[in-house]
Amino acid sequence: MGYPTEHLSFHDLRQANVPRCAEAFHDPDSWSLERWALAMIGEAGEVCNAVKKIIREDGTGSVDALAEELADVIIYCDLLAARARIDLAVAVRDKFNRVSEKRGSAIRLGF
Repeated sequence: MGYPTEHLSFHDLRQANVPRCAEAFHDPDSWSLERWALAMIGEAGEVCNAVKKIIREDGTGSVDALAEELADVIIYCDLLAARARIDLAVAVRDKFNRVSEKRGSAIRLGF
């Protein structure tokens, strides 16, 4: 799986993710926060399984499979955030910057 050089923003994901969910699955607001959280954690379990297969070194795991599972976690995380009316870009930036400050790092995110 190749990765493009262009960047996808949280905004871009949200603009496509919520309408696709409504069109192909169901209204995102029809699920509770708990259901979205359970869906996301289920995908996180699949991330762990993909890592387990990679470290087993028996040929059953791949970085491509791990990338797909990580993508699923991000997609579900965005839908959970959308349901809670959270702007992920702002939340991630603010949390990243608070931890940088706490740890004495000059590295900050901004927009």
